[in-house]
Amino acid sequence: MERASSKSTVLIVDDEQTTIEVLAKILGSEYRVLFATQPNHAIELAQSKCPDLILMDVLMPGMDGYAVCKRLKELDTTKDIPIIFVTAMGEEQFEETGFIAGGVDYVTKPIRPFVLRSRVKTHIDLKIKGDMLREIALTDGLTGIPNRRNLDEFLQAEWKRSIRQGESSLSALLIDVDYFKRFNDHYGHQAGDQCLIQIARTIMTSLERDTDLAARYGGEEFACILPVTPVNGAINLARRIQDNVEKLRIEHDFSDVKKIVTLSIGVATVIPNSNETPRLLLTMADKLLYEAKKNGRNQIRHDQVVGGAGDFS
Repeated sequence: MERASSKSTVLIVDDEQTTIEVLAKILGSEYRVLFATQPNHAIELAQSKCPDLILMDVLMPGMDGYAVCKRLKELDTTKDIPIIFVTAMGEEQFEETGFIAGGVDYVTKPIRPFVLRSRVKTHIDLKIKGDMLREIALTDGLTGIPNRRNLDEFLQAEWKRSIRQGESSLSALLIDVDYFKRFNDHYGHQAGDQCLIQIARTIMTSLERDTDLAARYGGEEFACILPVTPVNGAINLARRIQDNVEKLRIEHDFSDVKKIVTLSIGVATVIPNSNETPRLLLTMADKLLYEAKKNGRNQIRHDQVVGGAGDFS
């Protein structure tokens, strides 16, 4: 989710309004401050607003700060948010409990403004640097779009989400550039790289939802993961991608299908369940892509499996 401000965001979780006001006054000039007085609201805010850091009170009604921290560390959307416990309990045993729960630091009351600002700045800086390194690790160096590792992580998360939601279709597109080896051999690797870059950008701009992911799958192959998408919606996207790439009119005199670059696409749709793994979806898409290539290329092959069961494993 995009931030509404260029400032880093701090979420303050405390059931005492006075404490929230004190912390907000200390941090408000440097950070965008959000607050929650109830544990469940804190979890909802953390998921929807994706703050850069959370200041967590320990003693709260219903669910203490340690339990809230553990819950946030279990969620894919919030597990990487650093949490600093803020409490009057300064004994070593409480600090140890906080670190075991997943906290990164511990600040005791009464709050010393300089100490709090220093701790917050340190952990936000570390998170920003970590986010940058993670983004680099999950981005394809040539095309600038997500890489295979990124796709695998995204698919794993969406598979789990789909199971939780129940009866929610998950679709995948596996895309291959037709006769790309011939393209590379005759036009050169530099032209081949530029071709892949153009195709990657076209696939990305063909997506209509922020919830979808396009990635470089490897070599001249690309993939799209489409949450909550039935087979017809996935086929429509595949056709749009094919049409948009043809509109680029990238010359390919050595293709057997057309004198421009074209695509073959396998489209697979499943309703995930806990008896299968995300690999099923990619295996299906790969088999369908193979069929598209075997039967003349420049085409789309599709299939769906209800409930995640079938003979594609």
